[in-house]
This record gives sequence, C-alpha cells and structure tokens, in this order.
Amino acid sequence: MKEDSLNIAGTPELIYQGTLTENPQIILEQADFDVTTLEKTTYYLVYHYKNNGNQDDQQGKTNDTAANCIKDNASLSNEIATDDPDNNVRYIGADPSNYVSFNGELWRIIGVFNNIDNGSDTKETRLKIIRDEPYSKGIAWDTGNVNDWATASLQEELNTTYLNSIQSPYKEMIGNAVWNLGGTANYSSSSNGLTSHFYGYERVTTVYTGRPTEWIGQIGLMYPSDYGYATSGGSSTDRASCLSKELYNWNSVSDCRNNDWLYDSSNHQWTLTPASGYSSRVFILGSYVNDDVVGSTDYAVSPVLYLSSNVKISRGDGSRENPFTLSL
Repeated sequence: MKEDSLNIAGTPELIYQGTLTENPQIILEQADFDVTTLEKTTYYLVYHYKNNGNQDDQQGKTNDTAANCIKDNASLSNEIATDDPDNNVRYIGADPSNYVSFNGELWRIIGVFNNIDNGSDTKETRLKIIRDEPYSKGIAWDTGNVNDWATASLQEELNTTYLNSIQSPYKEMIGNAVWNLGGTANYSSSSNGLTSHFYGYERVTTVYTGRPTEWIGQIGLMYPSDYGYATSGGSSTDRASCLSKELYNWNSVSDCRNNDWLYDSSNHQWTLTPASGYSSRVFILGSYVNDDVVGSTDYAVSPVLYLSSNVKISRGDGSRENPFTLSL
C-alpha cells in the first residue's frame, strides 16, 4: 500500500496512512516531552474515514466521541466482537487493549452499547466500563437479604460513598442510565443457560414478586452476559463453541474462561442479575455462573458505569502501560 502523509493544522499532529480511496485510517500522534529527562512519549489514537477519504470533509471531524471512535474501528481489531443480539461492540480475549484511566485508577471498557436510555427516554450510544481492581473483596450485595437492587445496601454504597469519592472531572463523565433488572430461575442447561439466554433474561420482566424490572442510576455491576460475551475462546474451544455452552458449566471448559478478561481467578464476583425464583439470591461469577444469597460477604465488587455520551478519548492506545485517557 502506498502511504501518503497529511498534516492537519493544529496540535496534535495527524498523520494519514493509506491511499485516499481505500477506506483509510487517520492515526493521531501526539508527542509529550519530560522536561527533566527529555524523554519522548508518543500516543496513538486511530480514527476512521467515513467518506472514502475526502480530505476537505474530514478536516475538523476527528474530535469524535469515544464510543463512536471505538465503534467505527471495530472491524479493524481481532479484540472486538459484535455478535450479541443488539450488535453491541465488546472487547474479547484474555487481555485486550481496553484499559482506560479513570479517576486516577485503571478501568476497562466492556464495550460500546447501543440504545442506552439515559433515564429521560433518550437513547444513546455509550461506553460501558468496569473498575480493573475490585472496590471491595468482601461485602454483602444487600445486608437485609433482599434481591432488589433499587434498595440494596451495595447499590446505596456505590452510589453515595463510592460515587462521592470520584473526583472532578471524572464525576461529570458518569451519566445516569436505565439498568435492566430482569432475571431467571432456570439456567443450568443448554436450553436455558447460554450467554444469549442471559442477555435476554436481563432485559425482560421476570423478577421475584414485587421486585422492579429497571433502576435508574449511575453505578451498577456487570451482568452474566457481559462475562459470557467477553470470551474469545481458545485453540480447543473457539468463541462460537463457548457461546453454545451454558455458563453454568464453563468450569469444565478452560478455553472459555481463561480467554475471558472478565474472569478473575482470585475472586468470585457479584453481578446485577437476580435469581428470580428466590427472594434473596442473585447470580455470581467464578469460573462459571451460579447464584448465592445476597447477604453473603464472600464476593468481590467491581463497579460498572456508563460514561456520558459526549466523553472523548484524548490519547492512549488502550494497553495497560498506555491506557486511554478521557476528556469532555
């Protein structure tokens, strides 16, 4: 491929790679210098032409939202899948380049989700992120032993104590969202326990009597389907085979869990989804999906949130060493 160079006015420098007629990319290169060591750090962020390379139309249009930037480049990465029922863009594999710096902490991008209601009946495309290190490794989902996220003690702690600890401007990057609270009582066979089944359960109205089916707020937890859709599979069991295997039995398929970046071998984790046949149980993640009572203190808590739709990526390549940096 012939590589041409195109400089667009202003800083950082935009370097064009590829011909202007074959669906090219723009690579954003910004060099920062440490004045004490004179060492140079270079950040790269890939943007995608949307009109077959019309330079005049593209100038000034690289300041896209983070969600659109990743979504537009999904086809360029083997760390991405778009095969859930709503074609959401998800990071997959044992350790994809989905790290993001948020509140001085490492978080990771679960994916780009379509049609997320912001709580005011407005549907948006938004990034969904999860804290890389657990907030707590031993806290009850609800001290009252009730599987209602709207009133759960963990929900209240994450959306008061923990939320208040998030500094500006990161707190302004968190948006309200409608979180689905549907669940299921049956999940242990291939006819009812696949990742796609859980994706459907989470979005329907099967709950224990009197429980809400939705909650509007800022910080929640991952879903069982997030765990399932994060696998790439391996050499013996590929992704398609993993998605055809019930999550309840993933403990017997090492390729599925070991190639899933949401799998934490050191911690079992809470999810948001209730085991709706019971008043006091929700689903938990270990090497496989199971359920337990919400009063247990055996599980880790990994906060999850949807970034506001106007958040942008200003630098970084998504690696642990050079995570994406966010801006408004």
